[in-house]
Amino acid sequence: MMRIVIAPDKFKGSVTAAQAAAAIAAGLRAELPGAELVTMPVADGGDGTVDAAVAAGFERVPVTATGPTGEPVRASYARRGEVAVVELASVCGLMRLPGGRREPLASSSYGAGQVLRAALDAGARRIVFGVGGSASTDGGTGLLQALGGAVLDARGKQIGRGGGALRDIASLDLTGLHPALRSCSLTIATDVDSPLTGPGGAADVYGPQKGASPAQVGELASGLRHLAAVVTAATGKDWSLAPGSGAAGGVGFAARAVLGAEPRAGIGLVLDLAGFDAALPGAALVITGEGSLDRQSLSGKAPVGVALAAGRRQVPVVAVAGRNTLTARQLAAAGITAVYTLGELEPDPALCHTEASLLLQRVGRQIARDRLGAGRLAVRTQS
Repeated sequence: MMRIVIAPDKFKGSVTAAQAAAAIAAGLRAELPGAELVTMPVADGGDGTVDAAVAAGFERVPVTATGPTGEPVRASYARRGEVAVVELASVCGLMRLPGGRREPLASSSYGAGQVLRAALDAGARRIVFGVGGSASTDGGTGLLQALGGAVLDARGKQIGRGGGALRDIASLDLTGLHPALRSCSLTIATDVDSPLTGPGGAADVYGPQKGASPAQVGELASGLRHLAAVVTAATGKDWSLAPGSGAAGGVGFAARAVLGAEPRAGIGLVLDLAGFDAALPGAALVITGEGSLDRQSLSGKAPVGVALAAGRRQVPVVAVAGRNTLTARQLAAAGITAVYTLGELEPDPALCHTEASLLLQRVGRQIARDRLGAGRLAVRTQS
């Protein structure tokens, strides 16, 4: 039986990973009615991570939590037995900012801590915490506060939320942290290896993307350095320059330095949860993709992670993207043999955006004609 594994990430602002996988599968099915199509939407630790876990068979658990600037939001985490998948972006990420208005000094990671607490309260003892796509640069102080930690000012009061309050920190009291954290295995899933501080740190590199002016970047960077000094004094170890500590505006730092989390590439974790390797034996082709294939894709993004994992099993990989700026040499090094772009079918970027599902179906048909020929076996899809 001809098996084709379809494992795209989201096309941001157009279609989710699950919608992209379904559209590609529809195109393939029109040309190859007998193929076995395995749809496996993926993510790299940012938005879509919980959806990918649900597609892999986890249960979605709804939670009401605090958005990045204090408003209540409806979010969810994924659960299977004692394993939970929590996604920061869906709670307090950029997409949760009211009206898209960026508040670099006021945005907080507090809501992500509330969802982690809900998972712990429900009995989770292994948590995968996806930390991409954050709106805040608060060093994870909001996360710690929501989990019961006290981040105190000189008067012994909890500091305010957001990176603008980091300058007020005088001490930490971690005695109130959720007791289940002592026995829980916490892994942070990220595609970022930036440190917390320094020229390549969270404020300098990602602050502008979150709306910070040059002056605000300086204020946030100073606050993160101050936080690192306080945490080092409290824990006895300096994690500020550790790779990944700058993830999610410093949430990676708080998770590692205070909660004992272990970092791992987000796409690798998601592929493990989805059982990607088990779907590869006998596969004729893997199809992956995302909205834009570019230099950032080479730094741990989902399509390259999928391609490298498939390459270890000698399964060829093609990618689908809205646009592609990578060279043939870069694609080959990443294990991608060909790229199909929506822009080749529709030169108008606005229509590529609004008609992504239809275009992805057309690409699926094209891949079938170019790469696979015809099949006549019974179709079995998994999602």
